[in-house]
Amino acid sequence: MALGYKTRRRLSLLVLLIGLPLYIVAAVTVVNWLDRPPIWMELLVYVGLGFLWMMPLRSVFLGVGQADPDAPTSDKADAPE
Repeated sequence: MALGYKTRRRLSLLVLLIGLPLYIVAAVTVVNWLDRPPIWMELLVYVGLGFLWMMPLRSVFLGVGQADPDAPTSDKADAPE
C-alpha cells in the first residue's frame, strides 16, 4: 500500500520531531553500555546507528521535499509577471 504525499509529509514530521530524539537517546544509552570504548569504535557505532534509523524509513522521506504531485496546477503560477 503506497502512502499519499500528505501522509508521508505528516509521518516524516512525526518521525523527525518525536522518533529521532528518542532514537538518539537510545543510541547514546547503547554506547554508554559499552563501558567507554576507544573513540574510533564509538564513532563507528554512532555512524552505524545513524544509518540504521533511516534505512527502514527511506520510503517515507523519499520525495517529501518536492512539490505535491497531486496538487492541481494553475496557469497563473506559470505566467511571467
